[in-house]
Amino acid sequence: MSPNVITTPVRAMLVLGTRPEAIKLAPVARAMAASPLFEPVVVTTGQHREMLHQMLELLQVPASVELDVMRDRQELSKLTARLVDGLGDVVRAERPDLVVVQGDTTTALTGALAAFYEHVPVAHVEAGLRTGVLDNPFPEELNRRLIGRMARWHFAPTTRAAGHLTAEGVPAAEVFVTGNTVIDNLLWVLDQGNGRNLFHSDLRRVLITLHRRENQGDKMRAMGRTLRRLADRGDVEIVLPLHKSPAVREALLPELSDHPAVRIVEPLGYVDFSATLAGCDLVLTDSGGIQEEAPTLGKPTLVLRTTTERPEAVESGAARLVGTEPQAILEAAMQLLDDEEAYASMAKAGNPFGDGLATERIVAQLAEDFGADAGAAPTPEPLIVPQPGGPGSYSTA
Repeated sequence: MSPNVITTPVRAMLVLGTRPEAIKLAPVARAMAASPLFEPVVVTTGQHREMLHQMLELLQVPASVELDVMRDRQELSKLTARLVDGLGDVVRAERPDLVVVQGDTTTALTGALAAFYEHVPVAHVEAGLRTGVLDNPFPEELNRRLIGRMARWHFAPTTRAAGHLTAEGVPAAEVFVTGNTVIDNLLWVLDQGNGRNLFHSDLRRVLITLHRRENQGDKMRAMGRTLRRLADRGDVEIVLPLHKSPAVREALLPELSDHPAVRIVEPLGYVDFSATLAGCDLVLTDSGGIQEEAPTLGKPTLVLRTTTERPEAVESGAARLVGTEPQAILEAAMQLLDDEEAYASMAKAGNPFGDGLATERIVAQLAEDFGADAGAAPTPEPLIVPQPGGPGSYSTA
C-alpha cells in the first residue's frame, strides 16, 4: 500500500476534440468511471464536432464540458488561441488533479499547455511518436514534441516510442510502455457487435481514407486519379468515407464520384467504420490510427505518406509506406491484389502496437502515483514488444 493512500477520487480531466482522440481515450474514460479511485471529467473542444456526439454516446463516454471553437477554414494560430483560452477557463473552473491528453492534435497541444499554465500535471497517452521531420506530418510532429516537454506521464505505445522520449532527455522513470489504447477500444467495439459493414459484394474489398493537410491539393487530385485506375480493374469494390474537409472533397469528388466501383460515403461512425475495416481485404490510407488498428484484424495496409511515425507497422510487415506518387501507389495495390503470397505475408504479420491491456496499465500507473491503494485488480505485466532497429522513423525520402 502506498504510504499516502488517497481518500477522495483523483479528478482527471480528459481533453479530446477529434474522432481519433475520442477513440483512444474512450477506454481510459470508461475505466476511470468504473473505478472508485477516479472521477473523470471529459472535455470536448469540438475540433471534429459533427463526428463526436453520436460516437461518444456509442462509446459510453459522456462529455462533461463542450467548447465551441471551430470556425470554417480558420487558421491554426486562431484555433490554437481559442483553445488555450477556452481550456484555461475549464481547468480553472474544474480544478482537476491531472489533465490527460492523447496524441498530437491541436486539442492535445493546447490541453497540455492550458494545464501547464495552471500548474496541473499532464498525462500524455500515445507519447513518443516521431518522424524526425518537424513539419511532416504538419502540425502534428511539432505538437507531440512540445507535449513531450510538458508531460509528467508519458504513456508510450511501443519500446521504440519510449526510446525517442528518453533520447530527448525525458527521465526513464516518467516513461511507461503500455501498448496503444486504440487496440483496447477496437476489441471492445467489435465485441459489442453493433457495427454495419458497408461492403456489399464478393469482389476484392478496398477501404480508402485520405485527409492529411500535406496531401491536399494537386497531390490528392493525382491520388484520386490513381484510385480511379485501381477501380477500373473491374474486380474491386472501393469504399471511401469522405472527410468533411472542403479541400479533401474538392480534390476527390471530381475524380471518383461517378465511378460504379467506388462507393463514396459520409464519414462513418466509429462502430460502422470498425465493422467495415473488419470486412475489407486491403486498406489504403494516410491516417495514423488505421496503421495501428488494421494489423489486429490482419488487413494489409498501404500508407500513402512520405513518412510515418509508426514504423513498427512497416518493420513488422503489416504495413508498407508507399509514398504519394501515383504509379507507386497503383503498383503496390496491384501487387497485393494479384500476389497471394505477398498478401498473406502482410496479413499474417501481427500487431506490434499492443495486446489490448494498455488502458489497465495506464490507469494502474496513475493510481499508484497518486497514492491510491492498488489493491483492486492486478496490474498487467509490462508490455515488451521487440522492435527492430531501435529508435527512428520511416521515410520514403
